[in-house]
Amino acid sequence: ARFRQHRGAPMQTLLSPSIMLRTAGVAIARGVGFRRTGVLAHRRDGVQCARVIRPMASAASSSTETAAPKTADLKDAAGKDISGSGIRRRFLEFYEQRGHARLPSSSLVPEDPTVLLTIAGMLQFKPVFMGQAERAVPCATTTQKCVRTNDIENVGVTARHHTFFEMLGNFSFGDYFKKEAIQYAWELATKEYGLDETRIYVSVFREDDEAYAIWRDVVGVPEERIKRLDEADNFWAAGPTGPCGPCSELYWDFHPERGAEGADLEDDSRFIEFYNLVFMEMNRDASGKTAPLKNKNIDTGMGLERMAQILQGKPNNYETDLIRPIIDKAASMAGISYDDADDATKLKLKVIGDHTRAVAYLVSDGVLPSNVGRGYIVRRLLRRVVRCGRLLGVKAPEGAEAFTPAIAEVAVGMSGDCDPEVANRARKIYEEFEREELRFAKTLGRGEEILADMIAAAKAKDAEAPKLSGDDAFTLYDTYGFPLDITADVATEEGVAVDVDGFEDAMEVARTLSRDARVTVDVTAGDLLATIADELGESTRFTGYGSLVEQSVTVRAIVRAGERVDSAGAGETVDVVLDATPFYAEGGGQVGDEGEIQLANGVVLSVRDCRKAAGGRVFVHVCEVVGDSSSGNKPSVSVGDAVTAAVNAESRRRAKANHTATHLLQSALKRVVGEDVSQAGSLVNTERLRFDFNAPAGPTPAQLEEIEALVNGWIGDATDLVAREMPIAEAKSRGATAMFGEKYGDVVRVVDVPGVSMELCGGTHVANTAEIGGVKIVSEAGIGAG
Repeated sequence: ARFRQHRGAPMQTLLSPSIMLRTAGVAIARGVGFRRTGVLAHRRDGVQCARVIRPMASAASSSTETAAPKTADLKDAAGKDISGSGIRRRFLEFYEQRGHARLPSSSLVPEDPTVLLTIAGMLQFKPVFMGQAERAVPCATTTQKCVRTNDIENVGVTARHHTFFEMLGNFSFGDYFKKEAIQYAWELATKEYGLDETRIYVSVFREDDEAYAIWRDVVGVPEERIKRLDEADNFWAAGPTGPCGPCSELYWDFHPERGAEGADLEDDSRFIEFYNLVFMEMNRDASGKTAPLKNKNIDTGMGLERMAQILQGKPNNYETDLIRPIIDKAASMAGISYDDADDATKLKLKVIGDHTRAVAYLVSDGVLPSNVGRGYIVRRLLRRVVRCGRLLGVKAPEGAEAFTPAIAEVAVGMSGDCDPEVANRARKIYEEFEREELRFAKTLGRGEEILADMIAAAKAKDAEAPKLSGDDAFTLYDTYGFPLDITADVATEEGVAVDVDGFEDAMEVARTLSRDARVTVDVTAGDLLATIADELGESTRFTGYGSLVEQSVTVRAIVRAGERVDSAGAGETVDVVLDATPFYAEGGGQVGDEGEIQLANGVVLSVRDCRKAAGGRVFVHVCEVVGDSSSGNKPSVSVGDAVTAAVNAESRRRAKANHTATHLLQSALKRVVGEDVSQAGSLVNTERLRFDFNAPAGPTPAQLEEIEALVNGWIGDATDLVAREMPIAEAKSRGATAMFGEKYGDVVRVVDVPGVSMELCGGTHVANTAEIGGVKIVSEAGIGAG
């Protein structure tokens, strides 16, 4: 496996094949019916429900399958839509009507290297909250797809634990603050959604008297329904450093008859938290000191599934129209009824419903099953679906080998209002479900036999407290593809514990896993550059598309060892910010330019790298100060100096040839291997190029020959490239290819090789394909499943 090191972050494996190339002889690899029910007094399974119209099984429905809810018919007593789609739409429209820009969900694969998957709605805005990027809008609203797997064992056990969920959110970037956020939340909950305000409790941070007063005096919530909580519950921080602030949360009371006295918001049988408001008002430095933020921000999150449970009057999230249709499909394929099932059967059906949804969205976002990182999460979730389905007796449709794709079809069919791209990638999703199910089926039977022997041995060794060793659990994982969750599920059913710590020890010895999404990162360095960017006001002007030399540019800032300085002397390595630069900053797989920054007095700064900081607002040149000291003056550079910035022409020539070659390579792969090929990463430097792509299998030798011939044919055609900026909607309508998971602005740069390739790309490229000279594929390898 090949690993990529992210700055300040654990290694993360790229799950894709990789092609390495040589160009022009230079090693440049990179290559139903419904009825109204009672209002507030109605109960089901001991849970008091909100005012809703409850679904009822149709008389014509099969005895083995509950009819999926007709979501358009889910209405409350006022006739408002309380389907999952309706709740989502009403949330977004509520905030749009109050000046918020509706923005799309970001990918489940985040840009942030400190997290494995997108776990919160605010993640795509983290650079703005950190001050590392400028806000594009003053306030926004989104529905964000999220995946969390830190408590996977609770899925189906509790009423509201999920791996995949949607987080509805409204965000303010220095626009409105605490009072408005609280008033909006209350209006949304009580007016738009029609919740009984006497059944809503709120919590505030114990020291946040301002929020307490707003809830009590402005909104009018009685003091007995306002609870002060400690940091663990009501204080948010990005990490040990950076923005932080108090929270306020809204809770729904399922049992108001118990009264407010002694009410405990942590009582899950009575309360469910459905809306969290974060007030980012302070910044904490490395010493732990806090200071007020210049721009105070709002970050909120409402769980769609939780609000659906409340409004639809369900005993748990799984029985809402967001998940129940998937459960019903699995139950019908097993010839059983969810409503008539025992708790153990319902648990398995819930796992199938939750995990199928999660895997469909993950695969759509390019995460394929493997034994590392994100791919391991997909594998463990899908294999739990397979095992639960086998235990329930779920049968594959006639003529099919696997049952999971048929269940996935329901999840995909319900995805449109959350992420339209899921349906566009349906074929790929079904293929991965089938492939992984059949792959697991090959080893499942033998693995189950061996696990049974291990459990018997553990009972024989210690009948009172039998435990499966960590080494045994790891053998099942490593040899038979049993995720630890499945081993633990089976063992628990047999009354046997599992040595999880021992399993983790064995895992560490065998390989390095990408870590959990709860890693934090020190953001003080980024804060410094963001501060510099704020002070400078204007972003670095990039001139490198048209010229490799820029004269009379000014040194705007110097950073040495993480501290801002006024000057630097010979032998020192510093980061230099200029007002304009021809140096390309690392991005899109292409390395930063090398070259020199020259002063009139003969002092030279050798530029080793160039990268973007503060959300792309400034270009940082990594330099070493060198120069002639024969005059007796120690070479130095100072803020304010006028300099000439010159890119190494030969290095740029090689890098841009390699970059254009990757565009040609991707087009050739799509034509030869299939249109499903998608880029998963790349490297473009002065020595080689490497292209990573998602595909179920690697190209055959004959296909590689064809790919290479196509690329070299296009090079020989000596085609002029056309690079221009245009609105992203226009670029997509023209058929431009975008790098999946990459973020783009409203205006994008499109690089077009007419008749061959059209991609969104900010990199540097040759003017004519003939400049590449030639391409040779020197290696191709699979570096992970998919």
